[in-house]
Amino acid sequence: MQRIGRHLILELWGCDADRINSIETIERAMTETVEACGATLLDLRVYPFTPIGVTGVAILSESHLMIHTWPEHGYAAVDVFTCGFHTDPNEAVPVLRHYFQPERIQVMEMNRGLIIEEPAKTQPRDPETLYAGVC
Repeated sequence: MQRIGRHLILELWGCDADRINSIETIERAMTETVEACGATLLDLRVYPFTPIGVTGVAILSESHLMIHTWPEHGYAAVDVFTCGFHTDPNEAVPVLRHYFQPERIQVMEMNRGLIIEEPAKTQPRDPETLYAGVC
């Protein structure tokens, strides 16, 4: 069985409120996270909220990285979705730990696009036989 991509969902609790409310810190953390994962950055946008909080999105050749912060709760929600065997989304964890200094991190990982089998080229493609977990 093969996968097309890996998707990490990270819950960071007890983060330094000033760090996760800083546009500059979020930009640096995102840039270094993309590099650490071995991905290719296409675009990076970071937006502040009033009175506090930041959302950042990085569009990657291999998919995306998103960060949403709630400094008043010391919480950051992070998605790291990468495709290709040259990337490793787990490399995001030490970078985010360094920048946000969380007390606790919960990591959930999903394999995306599980390919069960490849049909012979002469057989019609039936999505139900190619992919698992499709509703």
